[in-house]
Amino acid sequence: MLASSHEKTFSSGASLGGFAGDTSLVEKHSGSERFVDLFKLIGELGKPTLCATRGHTLAGALGIALACDLIVACEEATFGTPEINVGAFPFMIMALIYRNVPRKKANELLLLGERWNAQQAHAAGIVNRVVPDAELEAAVAAWSGELAAKSPVIMRLGKEAMRRQLDMPLDEALDYLRAQLTLAMSTEDIVEGVSAFFEKREPQWKGR
Repeated sequence: MLASSHEKTFSSGASLGGFAGDTSLVEKHSGSERFVDLFKLIGELGKPTLCATRGHTLAGALGIALACDLIVACEEATFGTPEINVGAFPFMIMALIYRNVPRKKANELLLLGERWNAQQAHAAGIVNRVVPDAELEAAVAAWSGELAAKSPVIMRLGKEAMRRQLDMPLDEALDYLRAQLTLAMSTEDIVEGVSAFFEKREPQWKGR
């Protein structure tokens, strides 16, 4: 689960001072690789990632949230890419935005630099659930518990398949996913899951 320690803000993104600082261009370019590494790390964890957002989730922080599998937001949360308003552009998170938000709505987000409230973000597909602020922790805990109750080995296989098939041509994706299904059928957990279903009991996952 990914959340902020701040009570009212998830994150407003990177410090603008870094754009106009005295750091050399080469160093700035090298530093931006950390964003790439972070997004890849979140995607390749092999476990589901759940983001809880309060307050502002802006600029680069929006990219971090979108890199997660699920986002739960409180009603007071706001979302946006305000970079264009200060003469910058959200290059580093653009790929994540277009993989989560329909193109026209993504264009609106990037080009206008407006902030969306939680309901607008939900309608655009940025967040999965919007709950009252007082219920955020309980909602996140409930989903976390559900996710933790699944087979870890099947979850890992499924998560990797979700990530890899995303940009494949259809025929390649179908062949790849068929191979993943065969791999899943070789696990002890799939046998346990099906057995538990027919025996009307909770499965006891072995993680293999």
